[in-house]
Amino acid sequence: MKLRLARHSLGDAVVVAVAGELDLFTAPVLRDEVRDAIKQDGARLVLDLQQLSFMDSSGLSVLIEAWRLATGEGGGVSLAAPQAPVARILRTTGLDRRIKVYSDVDSAVGGI
Repeated sequence: MKLRLARHSLGDAVVVAVAGELDLFTAPVLRDEVRDAIKQDGARLVLDLQQLSFMDSSGLSVLIEAWRLATGEGGGVSLAAPQAPVARILRTTGLDRRIKVYSDVDSAVGGI
């Protein structure tokens, strides 16, 4: 399965919707999108994970890099609506203690 991305603004945040599988082969695509989003649209970033069905350690690396880039620019990152398998990885690794996870995009925008 391929990775599909869509970017839009919501208030003063940029939302990147991530769908499909995030792995070694697709992580560079999201990494480039995150870098462009922060550079072009600002450092308040929400990653909408509602349609993300799989994520491995390469995907975790992209999330950590997104957090570092955004906070380095005075912004932040939040995650919205991860499916159970992705949420489990976030909890197991403790990344959900570093990057806040919300049940929906609107809450995630408000939580940055």
